[in-house]
Amino acid sequence: MRLAIYILIATAFLFSTCNQKAYLFTSFHEPADEGLRMLYSEDAYHWKDFNCVFLKPEVGEQKVMRDPSMVQGPDGTFHLVWTSSWKGDKGFGYASSKDLIHWSKQEFLPVMQHEETTVNVWAPELFYDDVDQQYIIIWASTIPFRFPKGAEEENNNHRMYYTTTKDFKAFSPTKLFIDPNFSVIDAVIVKRAIKDYALVLKDNTRPERNLKVAFADNPFGPFKDVSAPYTKKFTEGPAVVKVKDGWLIYFDSYQDKSYGAVKTADFKTFTDANSEIAIPEGHKHGTIIPIKKSFLKRLKKSLKTEEK
Repeated sequence: MRLAIYILIATAFLFSTCNQKAYLFTSFHEPADEGLRMLYSEDAYHWKDFNCVFLKPEVGEQKVMRDPSMVQGPDGTFHLVWTSSWKGDKGFGYASSKDLIHWSKQEFLPVMQHEETTVNVWAPELFYDDVDQQYIIIWASTIPFRFPKGAEEENNNHRMYYTTTKDFKAFSPTKLFIDPNFSVIDAVIVKRAIKDYALVLKDNTRPERNLKVAFADNPFGPFKDVSAPYTKKFTEGPAVVKVKDGWLIYFDSYQDKSYGAVKTADFKTFTDANSEIAIPEGHKHGTIIPIKKSFLKRLKKSLKTEEK
């Protein structure tokens, strides 16, 4: 009897250990024509590069892969969206995978085709809405002379738009997601609790070009109470991950070509976390996805990656 109990305890421990969290961080390298890269971590602070390209871009006018955003659905499928051109495209790229090795055929999703003067479609971001069991995709686009602007040019006056889907085959009509009365890009929806959401965003106006946060009681907003900036100028591409004692918000400090992070418990007070993180050189912004350690182990084995 005692032996059986020991076996059960040992089995439970091994099962829990194998399924502890690890993390993937989608990435790309400039000039963004190689395709999807990824980092991995077991603590969300210290990252290593797989040193390979997972998916080469095949869609869009320029056929690049910038700002890759990925989420894992309830069935285990990974869904990926990305910026496919700097300008000219009225949509973005999409592909899916069960194991991150074998991918579906790439598709171009023409979400802004109905707006003839659309300048661009930047940084599509995926969010899984577990309440309505659907995916929300948000992105930044410029439609000249549609909204008031500051010092920036008309072709750089962005607002956030969105569509929803349950299966990546049928999509809801594109709608305006947020107009905070300034040019906004690189927004990320974060669910903090039931009916408690934060929107981490970049104020892209001159002279701001920094990160701020807004709040709402559902993932569609309206997001209000936009904060003061909590990063310096010339920062963008926020990636948010839950850690033991709060949240880490990573960002691309693109002027000085470095990567930074802040830590927060309430999205109101932020502390510098740069001394606590390690990011490989060349990494450009994407999203962070919690996974099981057992999945990471299988992935590394499949890729036969040598840890850097």
